[in-house]
Amino acid sequence: MRKRRVRSPRKTTRGKIEDKLGTWLSDAKRVVIAGIGNPLRKDDFVGVKIVRSLQGKVSKSVYLIECETVPESFIEQIAEFNPTHILLIDAALLDDKPGVSKLAGSDQLADRPAVSTHALPLQIFCEYLRKTTGAKIAMLAIQPKDASFGEGLTTEVEKTSTELTGLLSRILP
Repeated sequence: MRKRRVRSPRKTTRGKIEDKLGTWLSDAKRVVIAGIGNPLRKDDFVGVKIVRSLQGKVSKSVYLIECETVPESFIEQIAEFNPTHILLIDAALLDDKPGVSKLAGSDQLADRPAVSTHALPLQIFCEYLRKTTGAKIAMLAIQPKDASFGEGLTTEVEKTSTELTGLLSRILP
C-alpha cells in the first residue's frame, strides 16, 4: 500500500499578517498607529476607520492618530510621544484581491503606491520620522476595491477592517 503524503495546511493570509505583526511588535513599548486616508474616497478611508475602531480598545502605550490625507501634519505629536514603533495603516495598490492586507517595511513604501494623494510621499515622511524618533516603522497596506468618490467601505474592505481591528486590539502592548 502506497503511503499518502499529507500536506500541512497552508497558512491563511489572516494568519500570516498576524504572525508578521506579532513579530514586528514583539519588542514594542510605545506604539503610534496612524490611520491614513480620504473620507470621501470609499475604501481609501480604511486606515482612519481602523484607528477609530481601536479607540477605547488599546492601552495608553498606544497613540492613535487619524491623519486622513496629511500625516506630515502630525510629525511633532508623533515625535513627542517618543514611540518605539510607528504603524501606518493605508489603502495601497497591492495587485491583489480587495481586502488583502500586507505589512511592508518603510523601505518598501516606494513599491506600494497609496491610493490617496499625500502632500508628502510616505517614504520621505517615514525617513524623517525614523531619523527624528529612532522608531521602527511599517505600513499595514490594504488593497481597496473601490477608491472612487463616495463614502463607506466596500464589503470586502469593511470585513478586513473589522478583522484587523480585532487583531490589533489583541496584540498591541
